[in-house]
Amino acid sequence: MQTRTLGNHGSGSGLEVSALGLGCMGMSQSFGARPPREEMIAFLRAAVERGVTFFDTAEVYGPFHNEDLVGEALEPVRDDVVIATKFGFAFDEAGAQTGVSSRPEHIRAAVEGSLRRLRTDRIDLLYQHRVDPDVPIEEVAGTVKDLIAAGKVHHFGMSEAGADTIRRAHAVQTVTALQSEYSLFWREPEEAVLPTLEELGIGFVPFSPLGRGFLTGQVTAATEFGEGDIRATLPRFEKEALKANLALVELITTVAERKQATVGQVALAWLLAQKPWITPIPGTRRLERLDENLASTELDLTDGDLAELEEASGSIQVQGERYPEALQRMIDR
Repeated sequence: MQTRTLGNHGSGSGLEVSALGLGCMGMSQSFGARPPREEMIAFLRAAVERGVTFFDTAEVYGPFHNEDLVGEALEPVRDDVVIATKFGFAFDEAGAQTGVSSRPEHIRAAVEGSLRRLRTDRIDLLYQHRVDPDVPIEEVAGTVKDLIAAGKVHHFGMSEAGADTIRRAHAVQTVTALQSEYSLFWREPEEAVLPTLEELGIGFVPFSPLGRGFLTGQVTAATEFGEGDIRATLPRFEKEALKANLALVELITTVAERKQATVGQVALAWLLAQKPWITPIPGTRRLERLDENLASTELDLTDGDLAELEEASGSIQVQGERYPEALQRMIDR
């Protein structure tokens, strides 16, 4: 497996990870029934055997279930992998999410809980999951800086943060990576975020690099999203929007057929070709899909292929917002 470095481009002080990471959220929520625990533990260990070293989780996934699962699965190989997790949501006594919170005392408590569930003494990459408008980002970064000094955290990350917020945080504590959605299906980060990351030497970790399955070629206009599948609530996947958006998949398919690859492999290879400090984290629960995704790291897209994909992406106006309105408001601009 090829590796990439997140943060401090070329300085040698960043975080080395596999070229593709693994997003673990779907093993606990958002895509239908939760799979049997033992199956997912075996799956995570199989990912390590295939060379994946970068695993993405969060306290809110489950909630709490995903960190516990990842912790058990990776405990035997802890020193060989990089574990990223996230703080930033508040919970009631029953464990239900109640909104965002990045108060210093909440961050410290969240980290202690994550360390316990992950069965580890340090978090390799700690993200603020969503920007808290009620807590100055300098205070958040300062709290994480203290946790880094204490050895409980090694690197600071942010998620869904805007360029100005990233700059302010980075001035207090070096930001190693930003995580946000980015794919041929959603290219907004190119406007302000990616130039900021390049300037500051911050790595980029695209989540949903396959558009929540949209860019796999497996979703059609007739696809029905079942109970517990988050896509049933997303504006982009409503019938009319989905039908319009599939035009993008058709254009990518032209390139995929020529390269004797799948649509998903082309979509991931396109991301990897954008910058050497971009590491996507596609999520899956199936070994055959994992193997398909990993093969994208060996797919060489020519300048002509990339130009064709650029033209295809630019010719389609994606219909529908990323999230319902309440979740859309949590995104920092």
